[in-house]
Amino acid sequence: QVHLVESGGGLVQPGGSLRLSCAASGRTFYAMGWFRQAPGKEREFVTTIGWSGGSANYADSVKGRFTISRDNAKNTVYLQMNSLKPEDTAVYYCVADPSIATIRNPSYWGQGTQVTVSS
Repeated sequence: QVHLVESGGGLVQPGGSLRLSCAASGRTFYAMGWFRQAPGKEREFVTTIGWSGGSANYADSVKGRFTISRDNAKNTVYLQMNSLKPEDTAVYYCVADPSIATIRNPSYWGQGTQVTVSS
């Protein structure tokens, strides 16, 4: 059985940083990533990464501020979030899929972790 377990969310001031982690169990995935859902808004793509780490993609809203990485030995993906803004406030979901071609419609979702950016 597949599980994706996120951690690292919390409350941070504008301009601050947070690092999210997502540990996968049950199988390994070629593609992993993050989506988010802000209050009253639809869930949206944030970033994805392939097995080697060389095929990372980012939403325009987070480019230059967020960095995705993965440790395949630990079956874990990370999201380093810097220069956080109030509009980054959302529940962040870890996602995984066997293929980088379909990761934007992922097969597996985590439960989500809340990130709140507020002074």
